[in-house]
Amino acid sequence: MKTKTLKSVTAVLGVLLSLNAFAYDVEIDGIYYNLIKKVKQAEVTSGDSEYTGEVTIPASFEYDGVTYSVTSIGVSAFKARINNHQVCSSLTSITIPNSVTSISDYAFGYCSGLTSITIPNSVTSISKSAFSGCSGLTSITIPNSVTSISDYAFSGCSGLTSITIPNSVTSISDYAFGYCSGLTSITIPNSVTSISKSAFSGCSGLTSITIPNSVTSISDYAFNKCSGLTSITIPNSVTSISDYAFSGCSGLTSITIPNSVTSISKYAFSGCSGLTSITLPNSVTSIGGSAFSGCSGLTSITIPNSVTSIGYEAFSGCKNMEGLYCYAEKVPSTSAEAFKDAYIEYATLYVPAASLEDYKSTAPWSGFGTIVALEGDAPETPKCETPTIAYDNGKLAFSCATEGAEFVSEITDEDIKKHYDSKVELKAAYQISVYATATGYDNSETATATLCWIDTDPKTEDITDKMAEVAAYPVLIQSQDGQISVQGVADKAKVEVYTIGGVEAGSGIATNGTVTINTSMNSGEIAIVKIGGKSVKVVVK
Repeated sequence: MKTKTLKSVTAVLGVLLSLNAFAYDVEIDGIYYNLIKKVKQAEVTSGDSEYTGEVTIPASFEYDGVTYSVTSIGVSAFKARINNHQVCSSLTSITIPNSVTSISDYAFGYCSGLTSITIPNSVTSISKSAFSGCSGLTSITIPNSVTSISDYAFSGCSGLTSITIPNSVTSISDYAFGYCSGLTSITIPNSVTSISKSAFSGCSGLTSITIPNSVTSISDYAFNKCSGLTSITIPNSVTSISDYAFSGCSGLTSITIPNSVTSISKYAFSGCSGLTSITLPNSVTSIGGSAFSGCSGLTSITIPNSVTSIGYEAFSGCKNMEGLYCYAEKVPSTSAEAFKDAYIEYATLYVPAASLEDYKSTAPWSGFGTIVALEGDAPETPKCETPTIAYDNGKLAFSCATEGAEFVSEITDEDIKKHYDSKVELKAAYQISVYATATGYDNSETATATLCWIDTDPKTEDITDKMAEVAAYPVLIQSQDGQISVQGVADKAKVEVYTIGGVEAGSGIATNGTVTINTSMNSGEIAIVKIGGKSVKVVVK
């Protein structure tokens, strides 16, 4: 085993070394380490020479009679200082052991010769710029142990063609995949709630992207300059489209904006020259400055009645506009430059008949060559059907009559929380809520249910340890239009419903495990459902 330690001779020598090498504690078999002696752990770090070829990091090594576990890869670990510049061009492959739990900032930054890497399941986070500039990297496996992908983690990995993000990841940080120009497709898991600033900016090869309903915000520049992107569906969970979110997506020919979106920020779709038409949903109240500027392919624009303001140069440069359909009965507050260089003098403006004269006398609307009254009311967006909830063989199942519907559910358990009393009453019940969402539809009404477990009679026969075996079976309780339905009860079991004040509101006998009880209770009232010795509170709908 080859071992070398760094000795500090003089302060002057230390200064000279800082210009030519990084400080380290020990070098063993060509790998440099910093030692954390108190806990017998080691961190891979940079050293006197550049790492080259295939490098295998051991899970542990022995030094001075002590065994050290390799637990981390340090900041800029694989960069060497050559001619006072940090470089990493000769490393071709790396094997990381399961003992490693963290990969620090810039650990493999600009290792341009690296073609593939497998991150072990022991790693929980990928730090800032950990693999930035790894232009030769063609594939990467991110394990389910990783919960966050930090800023610039894979930025500039131009050779990367595809990436699978595991369901453990909850956030994709700023520039995480920025300028990965070779990336053609990516699937974002349902665990991710936000797409941060410039997360996929400059991914010019990206042709498709799936954004799940878990995502509530698309931040500034998120898909800026993704020129290969041809279409995108924004889920109903998103409420706003931030600054420059899709700017420069010149290949984008269609976009579906859901009814959850209330504002379109400045430059959101600027430079999307491939867009030919856009219909904004009735939820949008404001259109930011330059939101659609430079969308030279736009021929038709539909603005709903909900819009009250349109910002500076919002539609500037939309020079092929033929018709703008504005359903706003009150003329929106509009910048004088909203339609700059859009040649509106050759286009037709369609407005509500009752507001025709207002538009004709208000700039810049008055600048349209033709202003005519709209025929009929504004198109209404259909609503998803309310989903149904079922429970079978340990799994909840949601269904909806609307074709292509997806489901957004929330399940809470009253038992799972902190308690401060000396005695805790366990409810053993899940509260379930779910709504359906689909492209081109408004979100459905929310369906709710309570899933609880009802004890059967104790089993005493064949029990030798004097402990009674208690079985429990699941029961699903739902309410709709004043009715209480119970599924999963024993056949011929009696189910009773009471008000919170103890007045009986109805009862029924189960047939084939199901019973429906009509009550005169109002929506929002609390019903007490009694099944055998079990009482469950349910909100009437």
